[in-house]
Order: sequence, then C-alpha cells, then structure tokens
Amino acid sequence: MTETSDPGGSPGTWALEAYGLGKRYRRGWALRDCSFRLPAGRICGLVGPNGAGKSTLLGLASRQVVATQGELRMFGMPVGDPGVMPRFAFLGQDKPMFKRFTVAETLRMGGELNPGWDGAAAERIVRSGDVPMNASVGTLSGGQRTRVALALAFGKRPDLLLLDEPMADLDPLARDEMSTLLMAEAVERGTTVVMSSHIVAELEDMCDYLLVVADGRIRMAGDADALVPAHALVTGLAEDGGLPAALTRHTVIETRVQGRQFQAMVRLDGTLSGDWQVAEPSLEEVLLAHLRSPDAPPLYTPGARTETEGTRTA
Repeated sequence: MTETSDPGGSPGTWALEAYGLGKRYRRGWALRDCSFRLPAGRICGLVGPNGAGKSTLLGLASRQVVATQGELRMFGMPVGDPGVMPRFAFLGQDKPMFKRFTVAETLRMGGELNPGWDGAAAERIVRSGDVPMNASVGTLSGGQRTRVALALAFGKRPDLLLLDEPMADLDPLARDEMSTLLMAEAVERGTTVVMSSHIVAELEDMCDYLLVVADGRIRMAGDADALVPAHALVTGLAEDGGLPAALTRHTVIETRVQGRQFQAMVRLDGTLSGDWQVAEPSLEEVLLAHLRSPDAPPLYTPGARTETEGTRTA
C-alpha cells in the first residue's frame, strides 16, 4: 500500500480528511469532534463497539448522512461536491440488490448507472467464483451475493471503497475467500478501502491503517504498525495494592490488580525501568484496552490528525 511521507500532504494525498466532524440526532450525538486523515491507497480498518459511530461515519462519507458540524473532504473535495460521486463506492451489510434480477442483469444495470463502468472486471470477479450469470440474485448463497456486490463496487472503478461490515453474515470459509478477493482487487487497482468490522483477526490480516471509534469520538488513528508497538503490556508486583509509582510517568491505558500482582497496558514515554515483565501486546489487546478506557487520551500517528493541538502522537 502507498505510504504518505509528507504529514502535510497535498489535497490528493488524502482519501479522507475530517475537521471537527459531528452528527447529532434527536437522541444525542452519534459522532462528535472527529478529526483525522486517511492517506490514499491504504486499507483502513474502522473499529468500535455497536453504537460507537462507525456507520454514521461511513454514512457521512457516502453522502447518505449530512453532518451537523465540521467538514469531511474526499480527495481534497467536500463530500457534498457532486464531483466526488464517481470516486467512491459504498457497500453495506444488507447488500441491497434486486432479488429478481439475474446476475447478468445486475451487472448490466451497474454499467447503465456508472459512466466509467469496467464491465470486464465486474464479470471476471463474478465468474472467478463460479457464480452462474443467469441465476437470480435472490437464489444465491451469502458468499455469492457478496461476490456480486463486490463486483458492482469494483466495476465502478472507485478510488475509495467504503464497506460497512460486508462479510458479517458469511461463514468463515466464505469470509476468507471474500477477504482474499477484496485484498487482491484493492492492491491491483490502488483502491483506498475503509472497512468496518467486529472481527479483529480479519482486520489484523488485511489492514495497514486503523480508525478506532468509541462513544462517537476517535480513540486511535494511524498506521497499524506504529499504533501497536507504541504500547507495552507490563506485569509485576503491586505497591500498596496499586501500580508502582515509577510506572505512572507513562500513560497507563488500563490496569488490573490481582492479589500482589498488577498487569497494565501502558503507552510508553521513553524506556521502562523496573523489575517488571514487559511484552508487546497484540492488536486485539490494544484495541480492547482503549475501548474499555474511554478516559484515556486519544492516540494518533504523525499526520493522522488534521488538527494537532493537544494531541498525543505515537
């Protein structure tokens, strides 16, 4: 995937840029004060619990939702600009398609609705999964429907592909097959992908960039290979039933004390000095610690935030 070397970047460098982005419904804020950058050409995992604001963020990016505050830009243009329409494709978990249409009719409709349609690529994606072109969409299996939906998305030749848990209803075999297809197509075309998912292993294998959302706010954003090593899992003897004083100069995300022993997820500020066991945590351990600790300061890798004041970087 393409790496952005200039944190400032030119407008085309960034697939998405959010500036104080927020969306309020009657029940309250679904998303608030979100500022981040996503470099073009990356595969980004959008992570967070149910109700965190992931679908709202994807809805804002796909123009299905209008922001209450702030701004979201796509490849340098406001998402409200008609010029962004050919540049993105959106695929939701429900994968809405006409069930009575055959696969061939569905692809033909994609060609009629999209001026830059790549019919050869869409048909190749379908045929590589042995999906019958004359079969009605309503008769297809979950994996086959997902393949047809991805064919529609890639047939549009988007620069940005937005995926809202597209593989949540698939069995492990079909999910693995679709993940491989998605990766291959995205890498071949240089497509930027934003994919929300609850399956951490899926994100760890596919994604080189992360956006972590909780309570409607960004908790972490940036390069996956920098976010995880910025943390350490520290185990040792507790002092007076709590953390040793020497450890508190680091940013403690989460701590657990059992008897005389503590275990802490720590964001490192320099080197650790103490008689402790130190291990690099897994992506899942880092994500869960941040999601369980909403008061911990957010973490951004360099260039991942549009507004840097008061922000800690990895």
